[in-house]
Amino acid sequence: MTVKTEAARGTLTYSKMRGMVAILIAFMKQRRMGLNDFIQKIANNSYACKHPEVQSILKISQPQEPEFMNANPSPPPSPSQQINLGPSSNPHAKPSDFHFLKVIGKGSFGKVLLARHKAEEVFYAVKVLQKKAILKKKEEKHIMSERNVLLKNVKHPFLVGLHFSFQTADKLYFVLDYINGGELFYHLQRERCFLEPRARFYAAEIASALGYLHSLNIVYRDLKPENILLDSQGHIVLTDFGLCKENIEHNGTTSTFCGTPEYLAPEVLHKQPYDRTVDWWCLGAVLYEMLYGLPPFYSRNTAEMYDNILNKPLQLKPNITNSARHLLEGLLQKDRTKRLGAKDDFMDIKNHVFFSVINWDDLINKKITPPFNPNVSGPSDLRHFDPEFTEEPVPNSIGRSPDSILITASVKEAAEAFLGFSYAPPMDSFL
Repeated sequence: MTVKTEAARGTLTYSKMRGMVAILIAFMKQRRMGLNDFIQKIANNSYACKHPEVQSILKISQPQEPEFMNANPSPPPSPSQQINLGPSSNPHAKPSDFHFLKVIGKGSFGKVLLARHKAEEVFYAVKVLQKKAILKKKEEKHIMSERNVLLKNVKHPFLVGLHFSFQTADKLYFVLDYINGGELFYHLQRERCFLEPRARFYAAEIASALGYLHSLNIVYRDLKPENILLDSQGHIVLTDFGLCKENIEHNGTTSTFCGTPEYLAPEVLHKQPYDRTVDWWCLGAVLYEMLYGLPPFYSRNTAEMYDNILNKPLQLKPNITNSARHLLEGLLQKDRTKRLGAKDDFMDIKNHVFFSVINWDDLINKKITPPFNPNVSGPSDLRHFDPEFTEEPVPNSIGRSPDSILITASVKEAAEAFLGFSYAPPMDSFL
């Protein structure tokens, strides 16, 4: 990314001030899109970019693994080689199999829609992504990583499940569990913060999900309230696996600069190799936000927030228990080698005194009654979704395949880049 500078530097003009204000107003929406989109927004404001901390971070554009991670680097494979996962289990699914009823979410590359399968009469959340937008930002590896991680999630109660996936010439479709209890972000906005027992329940279910991913050598990397849903009973469901990093063995590291600004761990900001403990930092940040209403080290000034994460000591108000204080101090330890979870990963968190009242077997079997019930009446109850999404009309193009006459060379390229995306579970999984 190239950061544009003005020929005339100097005083803060009215137009610059308006640009800064516009960025702040857009902030809450931008955080939904993750770090890359937020950085793009800042990069367009030259005054904000003059701060040295911001300039340092803006030097990174697309996430890439550094060469030193591979002792024998080889030429990068073509997009189709990177993500060709072999023949599809079921290439016959198509958009017209569904009634697309409502938009329930939006992201960088497309929309999430409530849909009813015409033959099964079952409701799903269908994530529809534009191939052209993915390829333009060179994000096809992240999309296929999300698919790979979803395929492994079928055995955990607090991770969203993939039923099947398919593609048309210009779009990808993830057919997912429909979860309508609302984002944790939505409930935090309404209630500002949670009492400690409620925060402990959510933190325990989140930790269980992260521990399961780590057992599969997957680092989640993007834990935030927007990616944590409540199901119809009030249990946690973790979603959005686009930034997951696979094949991170115990004590293994990676160096990709990615995540969401408020939740970035110090080692990520330092551009140092990091490991699974990055997820425990994020758990600490989310728990802190549940208890206090804002992420730790938060500032509306992004550069100041990054400086706080790197250098400011953790400050805890006295309105939490000693066990909660001790847990936050352990999770939000700036030195990852001393962070809670660095030794025995999930077991360190599971055995902490803060969770001593949790029966983990009951938790994983959903035998603990959630502290909050969303009270949804059924699949059509959309009260916990943002009206900004649900009031948007469903595009006609979502439910149909493109006309073959309109398939251009670029669309054909997009189709080839996602070979192997389509998926259907084996028949014995239904038995």
